Amino acid sequence: MRHYEVVFIVHPDQSEQVPAMVERYRTMVTAKNGRIHRHEDWGRRQLAYPIDKVHKAHYVLMNIECDQDTLGELEHAFKFNDAVLRHLIVAMSEAVVTPSPMMREEKPRSTREGGERGERGDRFERGDRGDRGERGDRGERGERPAAPEAAPATQA
Repeated sequence: MRHYEVVFIVHPDQSEQVPAMVERYRTMVTAKNGRIHRHEDWGRRQLAYPIDKVHKAHYVLMNIECDQDTLGELEHAFKFNDAVLRHLIVAMSEAVVTPSPMMREEKPRSTREGGERGERGDRFERGDRGDRGERGDRGERGERPAAPEAAPATQA
């Protein structure tokens, strides 16, 4: 059996049906000796772009281990369920059981290392970029070489 990561997004009007949908997909996978290694309900989130004039959707992530027949059955269920707006199935090399970055608790900005702006610091504190020389080595404006003048066009 192979490992897969499955993400699907559900229409926000159907959010209350998500637990029943997940249970249906769970029984589909486990009926043929498959396993679910990780299940995360990310909840309602903003979409990157509108899908059918919908701007938010309910996200669900599952890491499963199943055979090819079960995967085909699961994909068929996604395709013909009108509540599922999009789905993505990615083959994985091994089972993933650690929490995804979406579920890890983010640190508040004020407690992050480096202050509010993180590693960049404030805009006025640029520091030495290293790729520029000192301004003193440029010379005065009058000392700069003049731009080459365009040669007059000759008529033939």
